[in-house]
Amino acid sequence: MTFYAGSARAADLPSFTQVRQEWRPSDAWLLDRNGRELQRVRLDNTVRRFAWTGVNEISPTLKAALLASEDQRFYEHEGVDWTAVMSAAAGNAGGLNSQSGQSGQSVKSGGMRGASTLTMQLAGLLDADLKRGEGGRSFVQKVRQARAAMTLEKTWKKSEVLEAYLNLVTYRGELQGVSAMSHGLFGKAPHGLDRREAAIAAALIRAPNADAKRVADRACWLLNFQAGERRITRPVAADGCDGLATEVKNTLARGYEAFPKQVAAPHAARRLLAQANAVPGARVASTLDANVQAAARNALRARLAELNGRNVEDGAVVVLDNASGEVLAYVGSSGDLSQAAHVDGATALRQAGSTLKPFLYGLAIEEGRLTAASILDDSTVQLKTDTGLYIPRDYAKVHRGPVSVRASLAGSLNIPAVRTLVMVGPDRFVERLRAVGLDTVKESGDYYGYSLALGSADVTLLSLTNAYRTLANGGVRSEPTLVKHAAGSAPAPRRAMHAGASHVIADILSDRAARAVAFGLDNPLDTPFWSAVKTGTSKDMRDNWAIGFSSRYTVGVWVGNAGGSPMHDVSGISGAAPVWRDVMLHLHRRGGGRSEPPAMPPGVVAQPLRYEPSIEPSRREVFLAGSERELVRLAGAGGPGGLPVRIASPVPGSIIALDPDIPPVNQRLQFSATAYRKGRWELDGKTLGGAERPLSWFPLPGSHSLKLLNDKGEVLDKVIFEVRGASLRMAARQSN
Repeated sequence: MTFYAGSARAADLPSFTQVRQEWRPSDAWLLDRNGRELQRVRLDNTVRRFAWTGVNEISPTLKAALLASEDQRFYEHEGVDWTAVMSAAAGNAGGLNSQSGQSGQSVKSGGMRGASTLTMQLAGLLDADLKRGEGGRSFVQKVRQARAAMTLEKTWKKSEVLEAYLNLVTYRGELQGVSAMSHGLFGKAPHGLDRREAAIAAALIRAPNADAKRVADRACWLLNFQAGERRITRPVAADGCDGLATEVKNTLARGYEAFPKQVAAPHAARRLLAQANAVPGARVASTLDANVQAAARNALRARLAELNGRNVEDGAVVVLDNASGEVLAYVGSSGDLSQAAHVDGATALRQAGSTLKPFLYGLAIEEGRLTAASILDDSTVQLKTDTGLYIPRDYAKVHRGPVSVRASLAGSLNIPAVRTLVMVGPDRFVERLRAVGLDTVKESGDYYGYSLALGSADVTLLSLTNAYRTLANGGVRSEPTLVKHAAGSAPAPRRAMHAGASHVIADILSDRAARAVAFGLDNPLDTPFWSAVKTGTSKDMRDNWAIGFSSRYTVGVWVGNAGGSPMHDVSGISGAAPVWRDVMLHLHRRGGGRSEPPAMPPGVVAQPLRYEPSIEPSRREVFLAGSERELVRLAGAGGPGGLPVRIASPVPGSIIALDPDIPPVNQRLQFSATAYRKGRWELDGKTLGGAERPLSWFPLPGSHSLKLLNDKGEVLDKVIFEVRGASLRMAARQSN
């Protein structure tokens, strides 16, 4: 760093205050909401500098070693040590090759050094024209340097000269300044350097890029000189030098690995510093809370350690303040546990899994299609799509038959969610997802199809967590922020969901009893205060999530692998949920532990509810005003719990293609229903058999009409389907 470039007038040298103010570290800092340094990011790759270090923050051993090496009469002269000048001149004239104890004549492994004082060297650091070149300084340069040094001594204090020199001098390679040197080579702050380390540092000033042997020789001489051995003519392994050569070799070989590896918030720091166009030395404030950030990071790493052996190494955590949208924690990865620690898991696109279901049910409730008490059918379903049949499966692979919306959402059942999407329509659901801030859902509803109900779209953890914050705020959306908004400058919030529907969904997500049916009474989603939460797991267990909120905070957790490889039997409840709970507990310990259920908004009513027959226990249920009821009676034609019986396979409009290369016995088509009772199957007006069980049929090419009739001959359900290909009957006879 050149503060005084090219001037020929010593009087133009800068003041100490100016030098210190113009000092720029190579790094910038991210500060937390309380002004604490949270993360350091290097922006200047041409040199390695840390913050300016005051003279009182530097080890006395280093200051002593420096003066012994470079300027023994520093506190006696006024910029130029005339005694050393004359001694050096006489020695040079006589061709001496000795080691003097005079200022400026310290040892150089058997050679002479000129009479340059620290102040003169500092002048060379401040003025580019006074710097020492490869061939040394000219006589004119030396005169100008001496004049500059005397001027500095008139305007600067000795402590300021010493402080500036130690901060401006280059020690080795790119390391400039005592703090960068101390951290880079010794892994400690400058005040912690011991006597041997100080000698090595002082030796490096003389020859920054010398080999280890030369540095060790010089450091050994300094140790002996300081111990009183003033007449040694060559380095010796005297007191204090044992093992020094090895220590120097290891120190220099270590490179800069000893730099403090700050991992508190690297992803947030890179993001914010880039947004702020930060320059080296910048200190950018954020909304992050250092304590919450540490708690979130520790919770994530602890859980990943417990999952060791299940092929899961990464994760991310986001914590939002519900009221302001301020980001209190932003953990982008698991750090050194990950093979891709640089990937920001908070903004990486991942499949959402079941975390989208609350917004689907909220939309259906808002549109009056469903209530929390409505009954959905959790049984096999096949849906015709342009690419074939879509057959969703529940995670537990067990169908529960008739089940309420409350139980379906709390238990994260897949088939009822798909049936709900059929009611709402994929395009309408896409609109709702975008309304709550999931802007990465860019395609049309037809593109995603019915799998959108199960989270086939890609989202980011940050946007998904903020969408749940919208639920926490009664359907009102505002953007999350990593920087505090000035008073009156925050973007205006806007309504994204119906307040009443949001309240119903939050009530379901907080219902421990409804959740226990699927997850058991003892699960990591329960907290000792009011909270609402949803888990999710994507296809092949590549991603799992736990997103939820209390009255004050919204916490989102993603666990998986940055490279997208599947985990081994790790679901949202076993992977992300324990992290979510640990972070929530920390937040409410520090905040007094209180989290009250939200007040019921206008247009929402609560009342007792019972079912007939009793497919679920009686309970208090919440409804949008006008949709409330005290009794839900299941009616129909005798299906489970009174649900209508219908044909489950084939689905209406199916096209079955026959393959002549497959044995006919393996191409039988099975007719199945959601439930079985007395009656019969009828195909194209002909009775095939009783309806008490599924029926297997050899497909015949053509269009067919299949009916399911009860014992009275009444049609319970009817489907039209088509078979294409050659007849299999002849092949079947031949195979027999």
